[in-house]
Amino acid sequence: MTPRTLLVFIDGFGIGPADPDVNPFMGGTAPVLEAWITQHAAPMEATMGVPGLPQSATGQTALLTGLNAAEQLGSHVQGFPGPELTVLIREHNLYDRLQARGYRATFANAYYLESMPDLLARRRPSVTTVAALKAFGTVRDGAAMRAGRAVYHDLTRQALLERGYEGPVIAPEEAARHLLGIAREHDFTLFEYFESDLAGHRGTLEDARAVARKLDRFAAELERGLDPERELLVVTSDHGNMEDMSSRQHTANPVPFIALGSGSERLLQTVRSITDVTPALLDLYP
Repeated sequence: MTPRTLLVFIDGFGIGPADPDVNPFMGGTAPVLEAWITQHAAPMEATMGVPGLPQSATGQTALLTGLNAAEQLGSHVQGFPGPELTVLIREHNLYDRLQARGYRATFANAYYLESMPDLLARRRPSVTTVAALKAFGTVRDGAAMRAGRAVYHDLTRQALLERGYEGPVIAPEEAARHLLGIAREHDFTLFEYFESDLAGHRGTLEDARAVARKLDRFAAELERGLDPERELLVVTSDHGNMEDMSSRQHTANPVPFIALGSGSERLLQTVRSITDVTPALLDLYP
């Protein structure tokens, strides 16, 4: 049976040392994520065979297309996709390929916008934004978020308060329930979380532990709500970072491919690189 898949993409989330003085995901700070990494994950190579530390633009393109984006460009590319990567994303993204097979796909992130032109006017859209706009022509907005039909990137909406948001701040558990509700209306759903990468670059170890604790509450509620007979939860990343707080840079560590529920065993036996994720998921959707 074809599962309903929820892919949670955590930026800058690698498999790091077991030392909790370096790795905020270890030592009991994030017990659910720690158990997932040690018991339900396959390590994936994120460098794609290209020298240098892996970066977000090429790594995320590889995740969402199955193409070795770093090899095609000859280097890892940080931040936001340029023209060449944008072409790859638009032509090969997972959303369009699933929709071409008759499946329903969606991007669950909320954009805090007054209008679509605000988003289209941005000079440097992210990989996930480029893919969503190509596949769907739009993204979920603040109204959808307030109705529980979109999830803001920080889970709780706390980050929106400084932008003038006057609605409620929610718990990570409620964000997880909203996300599960969205996923149950689609065959494939993607959600992106990137506070982890920000904490890895700019934060202290205690900042990173706070991020890990919030993520862990979110993860625990996703696991509690998952129907393992019909639903598949996948959690993965584009490169390492926050798992080693001894450095402010990305790492060359493998990233976890975590899978729970329907089809998880098959996937865990298949993926070995971030370029394997899209092909492996497509194999579940004939």
